[in-house]
Amino acid sequence: MGNTITMTKKEAERYNIIQRLINQEIDGTQAANLIGRSVRQTKRIKASVLKAREQGKQGIEGVIHKSRGRKSKKRIPQNKRDKIAKLKQENYDDFSTTLFKEKLEELHDLEYGYETIRNILIEKGLHKVRTRKANKKHFSQRKRKESYGEMIQYDGSYHDWLEGRCTDKEMKHEQCLLLAVDDATGTPTTKLAKNESIEETFKFWKKYIKEKGKPLTIYLDKFSTYKVNHPNAVDNKEFKTQFQRAMEDELGINVIFARTPQAKGRVERMNSTFQDRLVKEMRLVKISNIKDANKFIEKEFIPKFIKKFNVKAVKKGDLHRKLSQREKDNLDHIFSIKNTRKVRNDFVVQYKNRYFQLAQTQKNTTVYKKDEVVVEEYLDNSIHLCKKTNHGDKYLDFIELPIKPAKEIDIKLPAVTKTKTTYIPPANHPWRDQLIFKAQQKFKEKSRI
Repeated sequence: MGNTITMTKKEAERYNIIQRLINQEIDGTQAANLIGRSVRQTKRIKASVLKAREQGKQGIEGVIHKSRGRKSKKRIPQNKRDKIAKLKQENYDDFSTTLFKEKLEELHDLEYGYETIRNILIEKGLHKVRTRKANKKHFSQRKRKESYGEMIQYDGSYHDWLEGRCTDKEMKHEQCLLLAVDDATGTPTTKLAKNESIEETFKFWKKYIKEKGKPLTIYLDKFSTYKVNHPNAVDNKEFKTQFQRAMEDELGINVIFARTPQAKGRVERMNSTFQDRLVKEMRLVKISNIKDANKFIEKEFIPKFIKKFNVKAVKKGDLHRKLSQREKDNLDHIFSIKNTRKVRNDFVVQYKNRYFQLAQTQKNTTVYKKDEVVVEEYLDNSIHLCKKTNHGDKYLDFIELPIKPAKEIDIKLPAVTKTKTTYIPPANHPWRDQLIFKAQQKFKEKSRI
């Protein structure tokens, strides 16, 4: 029984065409057109088939490429293939193939193509080929904005970014990466923080705006830090978060809320990329605290990331707007947490179980009982009180009371009830003599009758 020869569909079709050429059913020009080769190449294939038959073979061998089954002369030596597989297992087990390829070039002086590395890993059983799942919902891609600074996508991502190495007790098991991505160029600005609270968000954007200026638009999700999600607050300007007040009312930055995660897909995908790349980069340099992590991100990781992945904006220019001098002077005031309180009868303002006694005389304005004042809590935790007037905000003089002031209590004494006493005259009182005299007279009159 002869050896089985495996042929592709294309090779089988080519063999049938050459067979027809040998049988003189078609000429050389027609055969060349059918197999997509020149007449000269077609003649060579025909000669190879005839030669194989003369040697006692089936003739199919003349159609099959001669290099099939042979190892390429450019094949990577086996010792280097083993070295790549060993590095993957020992040092880069959870690295993606793309990131692993970059580290081979950067740290081990092994420069090979992506598919070459991937095939080595598949051959060694270190890479599993995944089948793609069909998406049930279709999302069409939105075009990038044309200019840098036109739109910034912003999001927070909770993750164990330091893989349990964090020495900061409050953030030992989970940290939050605050990430802003320019829509036109993909330029990231990021910071590792405790959470996605308004305090951390204000610190992030205060630094961003001081360094780069005010973007035209910020695109983010409907997290409670950014939007009031109560049903009654829909499209109502009275229901605004601290973030909306600072950005829209005081800085003139448009805030847009995405309805789905896919709508702000660029920042979502970059968060996913950072969870793969940034985590492993910090692992390699053994970072174990938030301060060192943010320094590494700003000085090392982000510059390399921008150089590798940034795209060129369609239009030149930067649409970030510079801060006015007044805005520069009032950044602490803008990025503060503001709440309204009423002045008590004793001219004390209460806020978060703290008590602030207003001075008797104020420099810029007059304060009365029951007036509304704004308590501003700055990012350095200092407290400032101001009163809104027709001539702007007027800051008030006050001192913080060390203890809770006593309330004025009206003490009501119980009503005094007077006891009624019966007066008994003495035995020798004239009043008694008169009563006796009148009684005697009445008795005499009755006895006469």
